[in-house]
Amino acid sequence: MSGTNIVQPSLTLLDQDQVQKVHDYSLQILSTTGVRVESEKARQLFARAIDSQALDGDRVRIPAELVAWALQVAPSTVDVYDRNGSFVFSLPDRARFGIGVTDLYFQDPETDRVVQFGRKHMESSVRLGNALSSFDAISTVGIIQDVAPEVSDLYATLELTANTTKPLIILISDASIFPIVLDLLESLHGNLVERPSIIPYFNPITPLVINSDTVEKMSFTIERGLPLIYSNYGMAGASTPISPAGALALLNAELLAGLILSQLIKEGSTVILGTLPAYFDMKAMSNFYDPKSYLVDLACAEMMFHYQLPHAGTSGSGQGWGADLIASGHQWLNHLISCMGKVGLAPFVGDNLGSLVFSPTVIVYANEIIQQARLLAEGFVLDDTAVRLEEIDEVGPGGHFLLSNLTYERFREAYYSSEIFERLTLDKWQTGGCPRAEDLLRRHTRQLMADSKPPAYHSDMMERGEKFIKNFLAQR
Repeated sequence: MSGTNIVQPSLTLLDQDQVQKVHDYSLQILSTTGVRVESEKARQLFARAIDSQALDGDRVRIPAELVAWALQVAPSTVDVYDRNGSFVFSLPDRARFGIGVTDLYFQDPETDRVVQFGRKHMESSVRLGNALSSFDAISTVGIIQDVAPEVSDLYATLELTANTTKPLIILISDASIFPIVLDLLESLHGNLVERPSIIPYFNPITPLVINSDTVEKMSFTIERGLPLIYSNYGMAGASTPISPAGALALLNAELLAGLILSQLIKEGSTVILGTLPAYFDMKAMSNFYDPKSYLVDLACAEMMFHYQLPHAGTSGSGQGWGADLIASGHQWLNHLISCMGKVGLAPFVGDNLGSLVFSPTVIVYANEIIQQARLLAEGFVLDDTAVRLEEIDEVGPGGHFLLSNLTYERFREAYYSSEIFERLTLDKWQTGGCPRAEDLLRRHTRQLMADSKPPAYHSDMMERGEKFIKNFLAQR
């Protein structure tokens, strides 16, 4: 054998005929059913691009030619940098992960007690995410509720930017505050465009509504020259068809409509597209992820790969009552298939109890899951230097490889070792008092949170940010 051969697992869901079928269904939805556009500004943009007969009040029916144009002019990649201007990752690339997002409550890592999300929780959560190596970005972790509502988004953004050097995915609830948030970030960091480390995140309303707030925030972002994430949230059986195929076709059509709008605002704008395909439990009146949700997420990622567009998808969060068996199963399923498939960015790891509660213990455990999922997705080398036939011959039948050259070269990196859980024999487990894995995870999480320090620029950033917010309040 000569050369290097990587044995690498991969996961593919759709064949080319199926990709084309999803695209055709989406085109038919857009041209026949259309989308409701609630913004007059956006309706005028569409009106200039299509035949007036395709406009019916606030209903816009989008022809296939406009879809093809947007796919042609939209950038196919985006480079993302950290707060110091250093390159971090590109999309598309291997799966990337972030913590968050916009939770109302915080779950104490020692007691599991749930409290309202406050500034101190944002600070400690962001620092923890900054310290965990598997996470490539930090999303707006929670909605701060111990400050005045009119400045909650500003304080959330300040705590985000002051406590991490990682790229930020920002979610702002108040459209009127959004440009002020960008002003705050520019006052703290200067030019946001040259090496973008800020990615705003927006949602349309499913099914098939482009709402005014989303249009305004998209326009502000594009005018500032920043990339953006346009992602829809569907609940099968409620806001989307209950079948995975119907949900996929509808959600994909919505993403294409958002892509077109972004290019009508400014041709060449960088957009990351994706979907959060949940289900709706009519008995419990709650939303949840199902195994089929992850299939739709993978299919969406493959559609974006086909379109040559950056992708953002699900994070396996929202399920469970803490860092428990329920949450663990969803974290493993999402992160493993994300690493093996074509998922780009999974930005929202760490919440539970119906996506209302942020759990530090969940992200600490997810950090290890992602490490192992990435190792699995890397595969292994199959060549002469990896097999070492001469060593096998030298050891022979009945021998051992404890002292072989290959073992000596690779034993430190040959297998995964957890920072949390020891490999205990039965005797060691019993003599150690039969420790519970959950208790070790809690202890490790508390220690990490205690040890996590802010970036060097933290004090200066907080001082200037507080001054900015006080000036903003004084001018209202």
